[in-house]
Amino acid sequence: MVGSNHSRTLLIAAFTAVYLIWGSTYLAIRFAIETMPPFTMAGVRFVIAGGVLYAWLRLRGVGGPKPIHWRTAFIVGGLMLLGGNGGVVWAELIVPSGLAALVVATVPLWMVLLVWLSGRGRPSVAVVLGLLVGFGGVVWLIGPERVAGGERIEPIGALVLVLAALAWAIGSLYFREAPHPESQPLATAMSMLAGGVLLLTVGGAAGEFTRLDLSNVSAKSWIAFWYLVVFGALVAFSAYLWLMKATTPTRAATYAYVNPVVAVVLGWLLAAEPINTRVVIAVTVIVGAVALIVTEQGARPTKARTDGSSTAPSAP
Repeated sequence: MVGSNHSRTLLIAAFTAVYLIWGSTYLAIRFAIETMPPFTMAGVRFVIAGGVLYAWLRLRGVGGPKPIHWRTAFIVGGLMLLGGNGGVVWAELIVPSGLAALVVATVPLWMVLLVWLSGRGRPSVAVVLGLLVGFGGVVWLIGPERVAGGERIEPIGALVLVLAALAWAIGSLYFREAPHPESQPLATAMSMLAGGVLLLTVGGAAGEFTRLDLSNVSAKSWIAFWYLVVFGALVAFSAYLWLMKATTPTRAATYAYVNPVVAVVLGWLLAAEPINTRVVIAVTVIVGAVALIVTEQGARPTKARTDGSSTAPSAP
C-alpha cells in the first residue's frame, strides 16, 4: 500500500512518466544511435543526469552516502543500466525500436520466474499460464519466419534483448532489498552515475571513443540524446525507482501494458517501422500475459506477496 506521506498528485505524475515517457524512449534511442556510438551515448546520458541530480541534492544539504550505498549503486547500475539499458541500446542497432520494447516488456515475467526459482513464492496456476503464454509470445515474435519489413529479427539482437530484460529484473529485485541512502533521489542519482561510468567503461573498451566524431552527430540525434537525458533519465528513471519504494511492484507493473504499445505505435508513425499481423499478435499475447500475471499477483492476499513475488515494470 502507498504510504500516507505520498500524495496522490505525485503518484499520478510518476505513473504518467513511466507509462508514456519510457514508451517513447525506445524510439529516441534509435534516433540517438544513428550517429552516436551506443554505449558512449548511454554512458554520457546517465553520467550527466546522475551528476546533475547528485550535485543538486548535495547543494541542498542532503547528507552524503556511505560506502555500502555506493556498492548498491554499482550493482544496480551494472544490472539495470549496463546490462538492461546497455543491452537495449546495442540491440536497437539491428532490431526495430518497437519490437525491442516488446521483448523488454517481459521483465515482469522474469521477476515472477526468478522469485519462484529462489523459493520465495509459489505461483498460482494462472501465473504459470501467464509465464508460458508470455514467453511463448516472445518465441513467436523472434522465430525464424520473416517478421518485420520482410526480414526476420536478428537472433543476436533478440538474445541480447532477452538478457537485458533478465538483467533489469534482477536489478529491480535487488534494489528493493539493498541498503540505500535515506534520500531516495540520492540513491537514484548514485545508480545513474554508477551505471553511466560502467557504460562508458564498456564503450571505451569497445573502441567507441575513437569512433565518436561530434561534427558528424546529426541534429536529430542531439535532440533525441537530450530528450533521453532530461525525460528518460532524470524524470522517468527517477519516477520508476521512487515508485518501487512508494507503491507495490504490482501497481508499478501496470505500466507494462502501455509501454510496448506506445513504442510500437511511435516506431510506426515516426520511423516507418512496420506493424504487421505477426507484430499485432505478439503485442496481444505478451501484453496479455503480463496483464494476467500482474492482475493475479495483485489479487493475492498481502501476506502472500510479502516475499517480493509481485512484478515490476521494465524500461530502456
